[in-house]
Amino acid sequence: METVKKWLDKILSMICVGLFGALVLLVTWQVFTRFILNNPSTFSEELAKYCFVWLVLFGAAYVFGENGHMRIEFIQDALPKKFKMAVQIFIELSIIVFSALVLLSGGLTITKLAWTQMSAALHIPVGYLYSVMPICGVIIIFYCLYNIYTIVKNKKPLEIM
Repeated sequence: METVKKWLDKILSMICVGLFGALVLLVTWQVFTRFILNNPSTFSEELAKYCFVWLVLFGAAYVFGENGHMRIEFIQDALPKKFKMAVQIFIELSIIVFSALVLLSGGLTITKLAWTQMSAALHIPVGYLYSVMPICGVIIIFYCLYNIYTIVKNKKPLEIM
């Protein structure tokens, strides 16, 4: 499980760096064509939108893998070790439920609905834009299961970044 996590971390970080680089290039091209050439690029704005949405969701999944997501710690820190472990497991289970219902199930539904709709500039199915939701839902669920496994295996709460 730890090997899968390390590979997934590496893959997600490379995807995020690649998407960010592509986003910078696309937006730079859009600005250049709009203000210098006075002929805005038709594809770069829409492709930048796709890159941004994908970057946000893959980045969120990566942050879950690093256990660096936002949380309110002062209540959790006041608890004894066993309660702290139980609270962390409850939080991970809550995230699993959210990811399964919203990202995975809802993402699959919206992807299927949007698969027949074509994007205006790129002429590809809009389903590609939404397909990142179920992918990231599965990744976040894996990270939550990994965190629960780590808590139970080590018999101590996770270290928070």
